Formats: sequence, structure tokens, C-alpha cells
Amino acid sequence: MTSGLWELVLKGIWTTVQLLVLSAVLATAVSFAVGIARTHRLWIVRFLAGFYTEVFRGTSALIMIFWVFFVLPLAFGWQLVPLWAGTLALGLTYGAYGAEIVRGALNSVDPAQREGGIALSFTPWQRMRKILLPQAVPEMIPPFSNLLVELLKGTALVSVMGMGDLAFSGNLVRLALQESAHIYTYILLIYFVIAFLLTRLMRGLENRLKAGVGKAPEPAVSVRRSETTTVGGGVS
Repeated sequence: MTSGLWELVLKGIWTTVQLLVLSAVLATAVSFAVGIARTHRLWIVRFLAGFYTEVFRGTSALIMIFWVFFVLPLAFGWQLVPLWAGTLALGLTYGAYGAEIVRGALNSVDPAQREGGIALSFTPWQRMRKILLPQAVPEMIPPFSNLLVELLKGTALVSVMGMGDLAFSGNLVRLALQESAHIYTYILLIYFVIAFLLTRLMRGLENRLKAGVGKAPEPAVSVRRSETTTVGGGVS
């Protein structure tokens, strides 16, 4: 490829990374807000959070992008640029999936921990901040890592708005060179590299958070168990 076409691909990578970061931030905020709301003691709060989750999990991300970019301006007069339209659509859609991750992790915390917070006269917010979240967040990281990779792949949907992301740029290069196999192979490899870096980053975050609450990373646990088994076998 010529330098101009490579520059087009690099701009597409940068646009994809921007969209990924912005939509991931929004999805994370939505995930925690809605996920915590789904464990609220008031039924109306749980109902509204559950309604949001079911609506956005049950709709297509592609159609949501169309709705935000094409229908929202007609209905409310708000015209969003493609970057913010894609961020809003993807963040709200994937935030609904993340909310279930947060809810499940919070509910998996030992009930005795909640009771201990009540015995210490902690308010509900203090119990959430000091007891539940520190134990639940490390358990959220693996499913959040998978969700982040899915979000990365979902960013390709914004090309329907004519946004110059990686998928859109790759298609322009394909049309210019008339070489589908090579171009799309390069695009696949670029997505794979970004996804691999994301999973490594999330794994490091998981290990750090588990160390902060006194939990060993999974590989270390496996090694310790194997050592214990070996020692036990030698003694017997």
C-alpha cells in the first residue's frame, strides 16, 4: 500500500481507539449505576433498572446506532456528530450487559459481610463502598474483559454512519486497491492485536485488585495447590 493509504488506516485505528475508550467509560458508569440500582432495597428502583437492562439487552446495537444518529435529530432536534452518536449507542447498549455483571458480583458476596456492616452501623452506601465493592470488583474483571473485547468488535458498526473507523478505512483501502483478501486480513490482525492488549491489561488489573483484597491470582493458586498435593503425597 502507498503511504497515503497507510495513513488512512492509521487514522481509522485512532478513531476506533477513541470510540472504544469513550464508549467503555460510558458503559462502565452505566454498568455500576444500573447494577447497584438492581440490588437496591426499593422495588421501584430495581424495577426501573431492570427495565432499562431488558430494553437495551433486547435491542440491536446496530439499530440503536441508527436510532441515535438518524431518529434522535428528527424527534428531539439533537444532532450528534458520529463519534458521540456511536459512543452513546454503544455505551448504553453494552452498559446494560455490564449491569448484570455488577449485579451478579454484588450478590455473590457472602451475606455475612453485609450483616457485619449492619452490625457496625454502616449506612447502605458505606456497606457498598467499604465492604461489597472491594470484594465484588475483582470478580467483575474477567467478564468485563470479555465485554470490552465485544465492545471493540462492536465499534465496527459505526461505519454505517460513514465514520472513519478502522472498518470503514479498511473498506476504502479495499476499494482503492481492489484486494479484499490482503486488506481484510490486515484489519483482522489489527483488531486481534488491540484485543490481545486489552486482555493483558485487564488481567494485570485483575491481579492487582485481587492482591489488594488478599486474594492470590489464579495461576498462583494453581501452583500452590499443586505444591500442597505434592507435599501431601510425599508425606503419605
